[in-house]
Formats: sequence, structure tokens, C-alpha cells
Amino acid sequence: MPQVLTEGLRPGEAIMSEAEFHRSRDNVTIAFSQTIEPNSLLGKVAVPADVVATPSAAAGNTGNATIAMGAPAVTTKVKDGRYKGIATDATHVHWEDPDGNEIGVSTHGAAFSKGGIKFTITAGGTANVAGDEFYVDVAADGEDFQHVAYNPAGADGSEVPVAYAIYGVTTPADKTASLAAITRSSQLNGNCIAWPAGITAAQKANAAQALADAGIIVRS
Repeated sequence: MPQVLTEGLRPGEAIMSEAEFHRSRDNVTIAFSQTIEPNSLLGKVAVPADVVATPSAAAGNTGNATIAMGAPAVTTKVKDGRYKGIATDATHVHWEDPDGNEIGVSTHGAAFSKGGIKFTITAGGTANVAGDEFYVDVAADGEDFQHVAYNPAGADGSEVPVAYAIYGVTTPADKTASLAAITRSSQLNGNCIAWPAGITAAQKANAAQALADAGIIVRS
């Protein structure tokens, strides 16, 4: 009987277009204990121990509450840049991440852990008033982040795809690896992406939007 052979996807098959001189590509660091398939998507997570987060209160505040970072000060979902908090009354502060996204409201005396940062604000002798400002300045460069397999059910940053893995790699529990990936200015064929098993149509749509935010357009 004739033998039927089915050819799988070749590495990089989803790439429809990319910027000149390989500007769309980067060598990214793959975290420990990862199995990355060719043509799959990657999320990005911070290495908390490598990130510096510096808290402060605005010099012109009426109140003199102080802010102290947690241990660790950040989570894998932290973003580089300034987090800004604006008091809405004596004990509550409304927070935004460096991109201007609302992440939550902290209460003086209670631990806060949202948006990738962890801290506690302690009230001082003079109460805060609406409009007082607090900051957390996060200093994180490219080496403070690693890439992991995209996981729609994740909660550590892996649930937001930011890159496309051209090739595959498997990392052990104690070693990272470098991998070529598409990270910007490109178009991908969504039918040739190695999507995670069981992904829903809604999750694919969310992934496509996240990639578009990074400058990677998914075509169907």
C-alpha cells in the first residue's frame, strides 16, 4: 500500500513578513524548565531578584506616610518604569502602572501586591489628603527578563504573548538558553502558529491583540 507522509511545520513557517536587516528578530533568553516548540508563542517574565524597585513619596505631600517595599519587592509581572499612586483620601491610594493602566487601590497599613509590585504604606503623624502622590520606580533592563512558553491560563506573565519562537528548545531546571525570536515589526500566519493545546477562540483573539501591541500582526 502507498505510504502517506504528513509534513509538519518547518521552523519559521508562520513568518509572512519582517523588517529589513533582521530588525524584527532578537535573541531572547529562555527560562529554566521550558519546552519551547518551533513556531510557538512566548511570554515574558521578570526575574524578581534582579529587579530594583525604589519607593518614594512626593516632596509636596500634605501627609507624611511612608512606603516600604515587600520582600521580594516585585513579582514576575513587573514592568520597567514609574508606578504612580494618587491618594483619594487619608488612607487610600489609587495606583497606575508605567503604561498608565489602573492596577488597584492600596490601603495604609495593609500589604499591596498588584500589577507586579509589592509594598505597604504606613501612615505618619500627619494624615494624607486627596492628591498626595507616591511612586515606585522600577529599574529593569532586558537582562532582568526571561521568556517562557505562552500559557493562556498563566498568572505570572506567561499569559501575555510578546514574541514568536522561530525554533524550538528545551531547557533543564538549572540552565537558560538563547533562542531566535520575532519580537516586533512583523506579520505571522495564524494558521501556522503552534498554538497551545485546548486554546479557545477568545484566547486566540486576546493573544493576537497582545502581539499587535508588540508590533506583531497575526493574519488568518
